[in-house]
Amino acid sequence: MGIIGWILLGLLAGIIAKALMPGRDPGGCILTILIGIAGALLGGWLGKVIFGVDSVDGFFELSTWIAAIVGSLILLAIYRLVAGRRRS
Repeated sequence: MGIIGWILLGLLAGIIAKALMPGRDPGGCILTILIGIAGALLGGWLGKVIFGVDSVDGFFELSTWIAAIVGSLILLAIYRLVAGRRRS
């Protein structure tokens, strides 16, 4: 996948992750996109390391989307923990 594909996948994965974990986040839309892109990369890497599969077969593969969304959920949860400590 090209860089444009990763950005688009990350954007959509970030939106889906935010929908699955509703709540108030200190970040806006740009931060959601960045978390989604980083989460897509993290999910692909974790899929390869933990399960030994190449989870980034293509843009329209289900495994690619699952890996990207799971990675985005992980990063969003970590971000909420860190940002929540700063506020209190």
